[in-house]
This record gives sequence, C-alpha cells and structure tokens, in this order.
Amino acid sequence: MDENVTGFQPSDYKNSQTARWCPGCGDHAILNVLNKAMAALGVPPEDTVVISGIGCSSRLPYYMNTYGMHTIHGRAAAVATGLKTARPELTVWQVSGDGDGMAIGGNHFIHALRRNIDINILLFNNKIYGLTKGQYSPTSDRGTVSKSSPYGTTEDPFIPAELCFGARGNFFARSFDIALDTSKEVMIAAARHKGASVVEILQNCVIFNNGIHSRLCDAAHREEHTIHLRHGEKMLFGKDLKKGLVQEGFGLKAVTIGEDGYTLDDVLVHDAHCEDNFLQQRLAMMDGDTLPLAIGVIRDYNSISYETAVAEQVREVKAKYGFDSLRTMIEKTHETWTV
Repeated sequence: MDENVTGFQPSDYKNSQTARWCPGCGDHAILNVLNKAMAALGVPPEDTVVISGIGCSSRLPYYMNTYGMHTIHGRAAAVATGLKTARPELTVWQVSGDGDGMAIGGNHFIHALRRNIDINILLFNNKIYGLTKGQYSPTSDRGTVSKSSPYGTTEDPFIPAELCFGARGNFFARSFDIALDTSKEVMIAAARHKGASVVEILQNCVIFNNGIHSRLCDAAHREEHTIHLRHGEKMLFGKDLKKGLVQEGFGLKAVTIGEDGYTLDDVLVHDAHCEDNFLQQRLAMMDGDTLPLAIGVIRDYNSISYETAVAEQVREVKAKYGFDSLRTMIEKTHETWTV
C-alpha cells in the first residue's frame, strides 16, 4: 500500500519545524521514513500519537504533525502504556534511544513487551549516549573507548533482540537508518501488528560514534554481512543471493549453494509467524560475523494485547456486578470504612 491509495501524503505528518539534529545524523532519515510509513498506513494525524523519553531521538515528536509527548528519561513506555490503555483507538508510537530505552527505561521496555500493549517502539541504536556528549551506553561493545570509558568498557552489552525475546515479545524487526525501503517496510509491519512491536534501527552518530555500523551497512559489505528476511521466502544472502542459511544441529550455518553438496532445497524458509520463537531468536542474535545480521521482520506472532484484555475484563465485570460508575463499584463491593 502506498500514500496515493490511502489519500495521505508524508507531508501530512510533518510540521514546519526544522529538525535540530547534527547534519548527517541518522535521525533525519528515520524521521522521513516514519512520515512515509504513516502515509502508507493511512491513520489520520489526529489519531496518531508519538511519545518519546530523553535523548537525541526523543526530539522527534517536535517535528511531527501528530499528537506528541516528550516525557522524562526512560518513561516513554510507561506513558505510552497508559495512553493506549485509556484510548485504545489511537495509534501510539514510542521513540527511544539505546540509552533511554535500555538503561533507565529498561524495566519499562521489558514489561511493555511482557504485557503486549499495542504500541510501536522504534529503538534508535547508535551504541552511544549522543545528547550528553559521548558516554558509553548499555549497547556499547566491550572495549568501547568513550568519554566515560577512556580505557575501554569492561562490560558486555545488552542485545535489544535478546531482551525482546526474553520478555516474550511477539514482534521484532531490524533495519539501518540508511536502508530507507527496509525501514519503511518494517515500520508498516510493526504498526499493523496487534500488540507490542519493536523495531531496532541501527543508527549512526556522526559526532560521537561515527561509522559504528559501517562493517554491516556500507555498500561494500552489506550483501555479505546482512540477510533480509521475509516471511515465506528462502533465507538467501550474498552477491547474487548465492549463499543461504541451513539448519545445523540446534544452530544455523551459512553455506554457498552448489558447494559441499548444498542445494537451494537445503536453505531454510523464514517463518515469522511461528508461535515457537526458538529459530526466530537464533536469527535475531546473528551478529554479522560468522553469520549475517538479520534485517527485516524476524518475528510477527499475534496474541491478545493488553488493552484489549483490559477492556474485555471491564465489560465482563460491569455486566456481572452492575457497576455503572466508580461510586457504585465502591458501594457494591462494601470495601469501605469510616474513620
């Protein structure tokens, strides 16, 4: 579906503010793609809310012609959960960086996924704290030299996909800031998914962590170090799609078709909708070294969402006990006392 079908244009979701990010920052590309994805989805701007926490990425609501909330550090998921529960008819997007979402907001992140609240989380991952001028973040690689780790970090990073699957998340996708078509594809899929969705966007910080994803996303490397997964299609990658992923024991193996006896029939077919997430998690954890980094929609499994379950419970309880207001609920349950 494109903008012309829905009757909306990307400009309908963009306001007149000039985006105040550094020239060359990946956030500019993500903002433009989000406008295009929203136009393709066709949800009116007045029925759309963009919620952010604190960080460079969290400026994004200021540039949207939608409702927006710039909340406090790490609390975007909590605010988004409250809004979606109270107003389930709205489409809610959450914008967080790897610091805002994985550090101070880590608990809110995992519980939003556990509850399966129907919000679309865009996680901008540049593996650094950009707004506060270059400290290492929860996703920075071990050994990263930064303002707060001048001799290299001595910690292993969080992997957003691992947290998502560990919290029983039902939707996970990944893209690069420069992969515009892929980013639009996964944003649209995330919005159409009923339940919590996470889109990790590997984004470049030109000032404090320039080129952090270059070994994966540069044109010279992308074909060999990434694989674009699509539901129902063979897991192929490499120049001319001559390589593929096959099952090896409980793990995965990258092979060249036509070598060592491997044929196209041996290559796995991607199933994003499978309830069992074992293989999807293996795919999400590939890092671009021995196995290619997976981009595209990796998991997309439907389950009842939190706000839907809450609304159903409210209807059932009101019908069973005859509650028509908070006062009648208090009076009929007799859980009051006089002091």
